[in-house]
Amino acid sequence: MIETPVKSGYVAIIGRPNVGKSTLINRVLGQKLCITSRRPQTTRHRILGIKTEEGCQLIYVDTPGLHIDGKRAMNRYLNRAAASSIDDVDVILFVVDGLNWTDEDKHVLERLKSNATCPVILVLNKVDKLSDKDTLLPHIENIAKEYDFAKVLPISARKGTNVDELEIEIKRFMPEGELIFPEDQFTDRSSRFLAAELVREKLFRHLGQELPYSLTVEIEQYKQEDKLLRIGAIIYVERDGQKSIVIGKKGELLKSIGREARIEMESLFDSKVFLELWVKVRDGWSDNERMLKNLGYNDEL
Repeated sequence: MIETPVKSGYVAIIGRPNVGKSTLINRVLGQKLCITSRRPQTTRHRILGIKTEEGCQLIYVDTPGLHIDGKRAMNRYLNRAAASSIDDVDVILFVVDGLNWTDEDKHVLERLKSNATCPVILVLNKVDKLSDKDTLLPHIENIAKEYDFAKVLPISARKGTNVDELEIEIKRFMPEGELIFPEDQFTDRSSRFLAAELVREKLFRHLGQELPYSLTVEIEQYKQEDKLLRIGAIIYVERDGQKSIVIGKKGELLKSIGREARIEMESLFDSKVFLELWVKVRDGWSDNERMLKNLGYNDEL
């Protein structure tokens, strides 16, 4: 058992969509918790990833990307879920994408200026993709003029470059106290939630540019039967035409999505999995506050 007192606290990972926040949390945890894809706004929920080592427990808060567009109910939900994570944490990681600095990055920084009350570490991710490393230092200096960052670190979450150094810096700001979660717990989310997320990840990776944002996944059945885990998931889309796209010709696309999700579920849950998928139409769900809450988009509000 880990003896108290230990250092323990919350670390919010904040940034615009698609800067690598989920990849970073998976890297520090050493296992997959958050789904990833190349498409922005893959993350829709605030998720805690818990890493406990001797003398320290770091609770990482993965958030949806903060973005300027807030017209649809789903967009407003994502912004609220992300912005609420700035409060009541011990350290904030402001993650940006290499040398890219957009209006949405500026929008996130303005939120931090208005609301952050704890140390903020500027994390420049994806530096492994930079062809000219000499341009990095002037870029850092320009951003650092905008805010009094506690530390600035270039990293590659994908390759692990400087991630250990980042964790050392984070620990410097952690308060002393008892463990907040049991030492063998690695997230606050249920297995049902993680199963739904794995299905949604495969949908994002297989489908086109727009369709993933019009679908969500709900677990209807989750039952352990001896050595077999039986999972039934409903994929909700907004229009009949989208349903046929998800299913694919002769059901082949849906079969591929189910097969890939099942393989990852078996690894995550350490059990044989029988997975069934259904596709149903729920018109306008992503722009209806009540439907969003019914589908589980209410836990951070």
